[in-house]
Amino acid sequence: MTDTSTRIREFRMPDVGEGLTEAEILKWYVRPGDTVADGQVVCEVETAKAAVELPIPYDGAVHELRFEEGVTVDVGQVIITVDTDPSAGPVGSPAKVVDAATAAGAADTAGSVDTAGADTDADEAEDGPEGGKRQPVLVGYGVSASSTKRRPRKQRPGELNGRAEAPVPEPAPVPEPEPAPVPASPNGAGRPLAKPPVRKLAKDLGIDLATVTPTGADGVITRDDVHAAVAREPAPAAEAAGRTEPVAGRTAPAVRPASGDAARETRIPVKGVRKATAAAMVSSAFTAPHVTEFVTVDVTRTMRLVRELKEDPDLAGLRINPLLLVAKAFLVAIRRNPEVNAAWDEENQEIVQKGYVNLGIAAATPRGLIVPNIKDAGARTLPELATALGDLVATAREGRTSPADMQGGTVTITNVGVFGVDTGTPILNPGESAILAFGQVREQPWVHKGKVKPRHVTTLALSFDHRLVDGALGSRVLADIAAVLERPRRLITWS
Repeated sequence: MTDTSTRIREFRMPDVGEGLTEAEILKWYVRPGDTVADGQVVCEVETAKAAVELPIPYDGAVHELRFEEGVTVDVGQVIITVDTDPSAGPVGSPAKVVDAATAAGAADTAGSVDTAGADTDADEAEDGPEGGKRQPVLVGYGVSASSTKRRPRKQRPGELNGRAEAPVPEPAPVPEPEPAPVPASPNGAGRPLAKPPVRKLAKDLGIDLATVTPTGADGVITRDDVHAAVAREPAPAAEAAGRTEPVAGRTAPAVRPASGDAARETRIPVKGVRKATAAAMVSSAFTAPHVTEFVTVDVTRTMRLVRELKEDPDLAGLRINPLLLVAKAFLVAIRRNPEVNAAWDEENQEIVQKGYVNLGIAAATPRGLIVPNIKDAGARTLPELATALGDLVATAREGRTSPADMQGGTVTITNVGVFGVDTGTPILNPGESAILAFGQVREQPWVHKGKVKPRHVTTLALSFDHRLVDGALGSRVLADIAAVLERPRRLITWS
């Protein structure tokens, strides 16, 4: 709550998952002035795990939206404020909204701004001293060190951001076909003007802000400026030196080498689900020693059973497919070999045996790969497993999978067969012991009862953590899965 009024309540970006540090605002459902009620959804954000809708915990009217759509916000930052008593009249001025143009203008014209505070944290800048009045702040540039109000004045020649500069001899004119854009000039602290989200974007794309031409008011660099710098081929160092005076004792900013193919390349910021997936895969691949084993199996009887189950009136409306029976076979194999369902505790140097199976299903979504899991899958009947699997797939396709649905998995299945692929070497989901790849079911020649006949055949691949699972145990698990799919009656006899 700010000191502007006890009526204004702040809502900060929550940690909607386990240990998440940031989230991107995908969409605002409200605008300043809109009436909101406790529990009403005001925005949708995308975390490293899923898209989540955030409800507001206050009644009142929207006072401020602190960030625009598409901006990545750290957990704990204020994203919206609510006037809890709008009938009492207006509070504050619209100028209090943190805006790049207006706040940057105030920073340039206020002579008491200390540029040494450029790295001041946004939340600390907004809170201010206890009992003090909230000041308009450009996030990331700190607040005025003095509460004394000064009349804005125009910048005189020879001054940079309101500070006098030593006279510099005018360089000899260089003939040019046409003037080129001038990169952002450094301010008094040698730091170009830009909001923290824009700085993060530039860092992710490998852009030095000192080389970016600002188009925002009062020399503020915008997101569009950064994207334009990515698309634009960097100017030669000599050409840049002819347009700006170097600061004594400072090394020129590094410039990425020009590439003739740059115009045909597209750079996509790594964030959200893609960023989390990349980190998880790197961590898993270089932490858990992977071993992958393969088996090719005749699944003709399983495919026949799938057709029969689809016609069973007791299963009407359920999602019946080969993946359902593969999942059931995997669960039977784990029941016969419970040691495979475990986790490695590096900190305590212990192996944690799991008395439950949370079965993960790898799902490709527009936002990237996610692995939601079916809780206590081993205790579910076939109809219950079919219902859970159908709900999981539908929720993932709609982009509504919750973070809780992707936590606590013990083993995973990835169905690469839907892409026409025979098999692969899947990487373990972090914290899990095994992952099964189910390849495409193909009709091909196969020796059956001493004769070559056309049969439905697939290839299975099982990757496992060799710290937990030795070769013999992994082989038994894979062999049991294959045996069930070859003769699905074992779903009954082995259960």
